[in-house]
Amino acid sequence: MDSFAQAAAVPSPVALTLQARDGLALAAEHVPGAGPGLLLAHGFGQTRQAWRSTQQRLGEAGRASLAWDVRGHGQSARNPVGSRYAGEQFVDDVAAAARALGPAPILVGASMGGLTGLMAQARDRAFSALVLVDITPRWEAAGVERILGFMNAHPDGFDSFEHAAEQIAAYLPHRREKKSPAQLAHLLVRRADGRLGWHWDPRLLTEFIPDTDGLQGTIEDACRALDVPVLLVSGGRSDLVTDHTVEHFLELAPHARHVRLPQATHMVAGDDNSAFTDTLLTFLHDLPAPTAAHGDPR
Repeated sequence: MDSFAQAAAVPSPVALTLQARDGLALAAEHVPGAGPGLLLAHGFGQTRQAWRSTQQRLGEAGRASLAWDVRGHGQSARNPVGSRYAGEQFVDDVAAAARALGPAPILVGASMGGLTGLMAQARDRAFSALVLVDITPRWEAAGVERILGFMNAHPDGFDSFEHAAEQIAAYLPHRREKKSPAQLAHLLVRRADGRLGWHWDPRLLTEFIPDTDGLQGTIEDACRALDVPVLLVSGGRSDLVTDHTVEHFLELAPHARHVRLPQATHMVAGDDNSAFTDTLLTFLHDLPAPTAAHGDPR
């Protein structure tokens, strides 16, 4: 089969709207294929577009997947005024997305997506396997401070896509190229004052983030209870996940596998997507044969 025929055989993503437990609308994209399907949960401040290249390769491998914008991010709805963002809401959303994907899904969760996935697993046994992307039950405070420093640095937004690209390049100096306006389209929204602002709800920084440190004990308990295959993929240049935090995680979940990608920072899938997706596909290949034939949320 030639390359054109192979490309034509890959299913296109299908846009979906998931309904959260509290009725909030969550924007998602599903790629049909064989199951168990993979639920792709992005990190804080990202969108489902963070998984675009990985989702493409999973489709080429014939695997079903679903990526969605977490509440308050991207094209998903924001909490209404008077409804504070809380960790339990995000866990409920992960569980709802897992049910939509089909039987025995596999979580691939980056940072916040991995933490909420761990809690959903402890509460609901939602997944048949977990892939945690540069996140552990304990994290380095300096790394969190750097990330939040950048996210808080531009309360007035940006006057152009070029201005935003310059600031992102300064924050991610290891990336070779600045982002184009097309690449930034899903990260920025035009505000009422005409300036460009981040796609996520600023209330997340004052309502959800301050509570996350208090979740560490809950997340540790969730790791102790893990009885499904687990893979931790960390970035060799991450300032959030270090040898110390990995060692602690492996003490809690000694059956877990760990792969470090030397050239990646905390943004593993974006920094070295080829190596990350190769690692993910190897993990999937080594899993026991699934009991469910397909993952289809329709």
